[in-house]
Amino acid sequence: MTLFLFVGDMLVMFFMAVLVIWVTTRDGKEAAEHHARIPLEDE
Repeated sequence: MTLFLFVGDMLVMFFMAVLVIWVTTRDGKEAAEHHARIPLEDE
């Protein structure tokens, strides 16, 4: 049972890492910089 939980946790972590990489690389550098500046330009 412990092995099942460990493997499931590793699959979820892999999915989350791939999702973050996919979301951050699909728009390009200009869009990423724009989204990163939103909190800085908030008044």
